[in-house]
Amino acid sequence: MAALSLQAGPILEIEKATVYRGDTCVFEDLSFTLQEGVHTAILGPNGSGKSTLLKLLAGEVHPVPNDAMRIRLFGEEQWNVWDVRKRLGMVSHDLQHQYMDQVTGLKVILSGFYSSIGIYGHQEFSYAQLARADEMLEEMGSASLKDRRFGEMSTGEQRRCLLGRALVHEPAALVLDEPTSGLDLTATFHYLDLVRARMLKGKTLLLVTHHIHEIPPDVKRVVLLKQGKILQDEEKRAVLTEANLSRLFDCPVALVEANGWYQALPCHATSG
Repeated sequence: MAALSLQAGPILEIEKATVYRGDTCVFEDLSFTLQEGVHTAILGPNGSGKSTLLKLLAGEVHPVPNDAMRIRLFGEEQWNVWDVRKRLGMVSHDLQHQYMDQVTGLKVILSGFYSSIGIYGHQEFSYAQLARADEMLEEMGSASLKDRRFGEMSTGEQRRCLLGRALVHEPAALVLDEPTSGLDLTATFHYLDLVRARMLKGKTLLLVTHHIHEIPPDVKRVVLLKQGKILQDEEKRAVLTEANLSRLFDCPVALVEANGWYQALPCHATSG
């Protein structure tokens, strides 16, 4: 396998990919590009294909091979999945549910160096890596979780540790799957602050969600995904409108914007 290019440019290029989950065709001729430095949100309801897209990035599902299909990561068409996981820091619901309850906060962070779930006896860590893991716990506001078991943490604490795991090897891009789902208001704000701090330090964000309030002001591009099709892919202000969101979610939506953040509210027609 070729080594992934370190040059700036497209992080991800998908051209005419058809992807099945079992007997179900999730994507047919899907095309999508993520440029380095262009923070992007993919917004869609349940069943739109968001989870399949994440599994495609993680190498857990594969497109149907054909002459027109191309998938490039960091400019390479052939790549080692372990190299990809070091260049893309991913936090997904699947990862959180699969993670082993007995692993301590420090070991959660350390597992990011090997892209493993937990750490194992054959894995070795340098003093620099151990120090980096301690630094990441501090940066995530999770120093008190160093010796706490994953299964004893709150949802927000688990999510912060997994974010530190994704960032410990300084990936070029951060891929998040509905990052604040299940968090209370304080934990939500804290988590989004951590994400924005990384964006300001040069990490490209790919956010996959159906929660409009999760989209940071720094995200300028929004892609609407529904039933495996891209409905719209433009600048955020052009995409996040009441008409577009009502069509995406098949219900009337009222939209509120404040300080660059958006929130969707119910919009019920009244009889005149």
